Amino acid sequence: MGDWLADFGLFLAQLLSLVMVVGLAVVVVGKLRGDAGSDSRLKLEELNRGHDARRRRLRLAATEPGGRKRLVKAFRREDKARGKAGKGEQGQGRPTVWLLDFHGDIRASGTGRFAEEISAVIAAAKSGDEVVVRLESAGGLVHAYGLAAAELDRLREAGLTTTVCVDKVAASGGYLMACGADSVRAAPLAVLGSIGVVAQVPNVHRLLKRHDIDVEVLTAGRYKRTLTVLGENTEEGREKFLDDLETTHELFKRHVAKRRPALDIEAIATGEVWYGSEALDKGLVDALGTSEAYLVERMREAKVIRVRLEPPRRLAERLGMAVSMGIERALLRGAEVLDASRWQKR
Repeated sequence: MGDWLADFGLFLAQLLSLVMVVGLAVVVVGKLRGDAGSDSRLKLEELNRGHDARRRRLRLAATEPGGRKRLVKAFRREDKARGKAGKGEQGQGRPTVWLLDFHGDIRASGTGRFAEEISAVIAAAKSGDEVVVRLESAGGLVHAYGLAAAELDRLREAGLTTTVCVDKVAASGGYLMACGADSVRAAPLAVLGSIGVVAQVPNVHRLLKRHDIDVEVLTAGRYKRTLTVLGENTEEGREKFLDDLETTHELFKRHVAKRRPALDIEAIATGEVWYGSEALDKGLVDALGTSEAYLVERMREAKVIRVRLEPPRRLAERLGMAVSMGIERALLRGAEVLDASRWQKR
């Protein structure tokens, strides 16, 4: 057992040395390269092609060898017919479904990228196009999700039909965004709702007082600080804090009610969450189904294009990610070795 621990310690020391050398190289190369190539890249992916390619491969695999030649000819006829259909309607072609993704954290930090993607789609979309947003967010900061919801509203204001698909969760700030679409679809067990506001502030004043530690909270303005972490909170401050929460809640309810007027807003703005099938009954969503099922359905009559704006990764970032992944694998390997050592003979 002692030899094993010595070998493991030597391994960790070697790993640390390697990380330090690579980290130093990352810093040096990053400084030399500077900020060159800082423009984001717009990546477009036509999902119809990938879907058709997979479908055809599976059909060929399931067909007896003697019938595969006929099947390939049938595929060619499909392509020819599709090309003719695309030239119809006075050269307009099929409508386009523009697919965007929004995965929100507590700060809705992807809003800037999302806004630029929306600007690009608005500039390129034509009459009859649709924008589908795959949305996943459990909510977060009020002002951050207020901005994200305002960006989503731009699609409707531009006259584009918008559909939000929720596969997992669109709660609180996530639903603040989702309700701005013309149609909201949710998976049967997706989580929606949470139309409410929450805030919590720890207070250690009594602990500090017990140890004879004084904290002075000085403000200019009656309500500059309502509740504090270190100072003594007052009843007036608590009332003002609660009043601010109620004001924010009213703004939230007003936003949802304006975009989904058929909702009984007082009944659903309780902070509760509902699963997809329950949300449908209450009018929070318009249909049940996964985003994949909806996109496949739309592919029958429209071209579906996924739009992603990807910031460039500097060489330093790429090397840093490689180092991080190497450390993670090493730690996992170390944990596996430690776990396996329980069964090794000593």
